[in-house]
Amino acid sequence: MTANPASTANPNGPGGPGEAAPVAAAPAASPTFSPLYQQIKGLITQSLETGEWKPGEIIPSEVELAARFKVSQGTVRKAIDELAADNLLVRRQGKGTFVATHNEDRAQFRFLRLLADDGAEHPHVSRLLECRRLRASADIARQLDLKPSDPVVLIKRLLQFDGEITVLDEIWLPGVVFRGLTLERLSEYKGPLYAMFETEFGTRMIRASEKIRAVAADPSVADLLQVPPGFPLLSVERVSYTYGDRPVEVRRGWYVTTGYYYQNDLS
Repeated sequence: MTANPASTANPNGPGGPGEAAPVAAAPAASPTFSPLYQQIKGLITQSLETGEWKPGEIIPSEVELAARFKVSQGTVRKAIDELAADNLLVRRQGKGTFVATHNEDRAQFRFLRLLADDGAEHPHVSRLLECRRLRASADIARQLDLKPSDPVVLIKRLLQFDGEITVLDEIWLPGVVFRGLTLERLSEYKGPLYAMFETEFGTRMIRASEKIRAVAADPSVADLLQVPPGFPLLSVERVSYTYGDRPVEVRRGWYVTTGYYYQNDLS
């Protein structure tokens, strides 16, 4: 949060005249003004980050949160609306608002954007190739905000769609955060990879930045994907972030797009 919690609220919306700033607001990082609902959004995000409400759990009602932060229910509602749009919270009609989790089916296809030409989301099978600890190269260290030679975990895997090898993934993770991650542990876990990171390592991927380009398969990649060298592939380079915009994953994927396409929704 960048706002001074004592800033005057917007008189034309939630947090208008007479509505106090939240009592639990953090010290200001800069004098820049921030609307009151954005301050409440930041406070709720802090509670998510510290684990006060865990993935899959219901959070307090808007009325309870309004009383807690000493603001109007409308201010809380606007903050929750934005957190839901950011996929940090999920509203369920008649049930309440829940912390989003990667254990839900809807979350899986938020990060895996490969669809069949018929538009369906086909289930896939992951085949692990390796998981080992090594020292970060300068490039990986820079992207993960680490020092060169800091420990990282490298995972290599293949994804099969309808029995066909379609994706080769190379995944780098900070070694300190993912201490204890082994090939055996990965093999035993039956859910999505991001769900494992969330439940067993307390690290939730909340957004990602990707670079996508067309490439020709080099011999080593072609061999794993069972295509000829030089075969046209889609290369997807991703950096995933957790709370506080902290990078916690670098992923490089090579996609065989015969019968598939990569979908990205813009809004």
